[in-house]
Amino acid sequence: HGHPANFSGKFYQVTHYGVDEKTEQIDYDALQRQAEEVRPVMITAGASAYPRIIDFPRLRQIADSVGAVLFIDMAHIAGLVAGGQHPSPIPHAQFVTTTTHKSLRGPRGGIVLCEEKFAKQIDSTLFPGVQGGPLMHVIAAKAVCFHEALQPQFREYQRQVVTNAKALAAGLAKHGYRIVSGGTDNHLMLVDLRPKEINGKEAQEVLDRAGITVNKNAIPFDTYPIFKPGGIRVGTPAVTTRGMKEEEMLEVADLIAEALSNRNDTDALARVRGKVRELTRRFPVPI
Repeated sequence: HGHPANFSGKFYQVTHYGVDEKTEQIDYDALQRQAEEVRPVMITAGASAYPRIIDFPRLRQIADSVGAVLFIDMAHIAGLVAGGQHPSPIPHAQFVTTTTHKSLRGPRGGIVLCEEKFAKQIDSTLFPGVQGGPLMHVIAAKAVCFHEALQPQFREYQRQVVTNAKALAAGLAKHGYRIVSGGTDNHLMLVDLRPKEINGKEAQEVLDRAGITVNKNAIPFDTYPIFKPGGIRVGTPAVTTRGMKEEEMLEVADLIAEALSNRNDTDALARVRGKVRELTRRFPVPI
């Protein structure tokens, strides 16, 4: 992601863009001005904690205006794209990458998609350039993943993922938690914990003790330290796979709020964990 500790930051000169401070969404006008100033060779988009629709046509317009190519990493939203719940970047970007796990619900692995004129160069760069022998069992698992993604029920599953995310965000907001950008258009949300005077690390650990898995996450313009950020990231693909719907999302929101409100009470957290067990018993992991 261009960080100096990562190869992308070591090999390339990276200039970052962000979100508007008020809307907490990508400011495309500001990005246009920044692109005109920097004149990048490539513009990259994709996120691990952005809850809104990404405007791929606008990004391509900006890239074309400064002579840059557009590279989209859709790893977190690939399942939504396949299920018709998020616009596809493929008609707009010269390069698209994704993992096959996350919302696509397949094995750990990846895909590189590109315009045909770049295909030979991409193939030779991958092998023998940077990759060893192929992992045939993962290739077979990807085939199963893609087959599932082509089924009508996969589209319904992805629709429910988004519906559940909206319901969960509304449920948390009802308990007084601020949802970054005011809501979500996809499978996840960022919750600003600072008004409750909790940091993300503490919330993650408390919820883990209650049997609820989230992860600590920085929020836009965070004022908390990087290892104890001001928010948590919460997503709905896994619970949707178990068959949960809007009613259960409101129940999950209640459980999260109950756990965080009683974060220093061991007995109260044990009671929440018991409620979580009751809920998950009703919705077992599919086999």
